[in-house]
Amino acid sequence: MAITLVNPVGLPEIDIYRQVSIATGSKLVLVAGQVAWDADGTTVGADDLTAQIEHCYRNVATALAGAGASFADVARLTVYVVDWTPDKMPLVLAGISRATAELGITTAPPLSLLGVVALDVPEHLVEIEATAVID
Repeated sequence: MAITLVNPVGLPEIDIYRQVSIATGSKLVLVAGQVAWDADGTTVGADDLTAQIEHCYRNVATALAGAGASFADVARLTVYVVDWTPDKMPLVLAGISRATAELGITTAPPLSLLGVVALDVPEHLVEIEATAVID
């Protein structure tokens, strides 16, 4: 494995991610921000943030697989949520929980969540980028 995830002493432990990712591989995989599109470009989970996060994770997994990587190789995730407010956190956590259970993801790489005004189209409520390192 090219990625080691740690929570250094002195930093809080967060359930859905680790504070630090140490990469030792030789190839960098940069996944474009994935939205809740199916293979035909149709939005999945209109008006449902949890469903869209779950689908974004599926799309990230597909993109990683296309590069010969998996979530075990992810060094960092960035999540962009439209019109972010803290009361949306349970929806975000539910989407991540459902996606990780479905996909069998056991790693929790560093994750940044950013609120944005809008994404590419009004139907998209979330976009997720991934950076991975493979040998």
